[in-house]
Amino acid sequence: MEWYVEVLKKYATFDGRARRKEYWMFQLINTIILIGLLILSFTISSSFALIVAIYTIGIFAPSIAVTVRRLHDIDKSGSWILISLVPFIGGIWFFILTCTEGTYGPNSYGTDPIES
Repeated sequence: MEWYVEVLKKYATFDGRARRKEYWMFQLINTIILIGLLILSFTISSSFALIVAIYTIGIFAPSIAVTVRRLHDIDKSGSWILISLVPFIGGIWFFILTCTEGTYGPNSYGTDPIES
């Protein structure tokens, strides 16, 4: 949960680097929360769907920011996030990028987050 809170503290910080653990723990906790909200939406009432929509809109900026920081960790520009829009192969390539180990030491986007 600390990784999720850490990303939320950097709400719209697009500079710097995010290690794989920070990115994937955020994605995991975000998915669990979203699934929980969706289950509540379907079981309690459809009006609960508004809360799901608000959560999704509220978490959009931190999700993009942590993804850009993750790409910075492998020394790629944040614009590489657009590769996921390419049908079929784009999502696979984006997944591989987010799973790739970050560069050791400082790169053009900042210092190594593991060393910090």
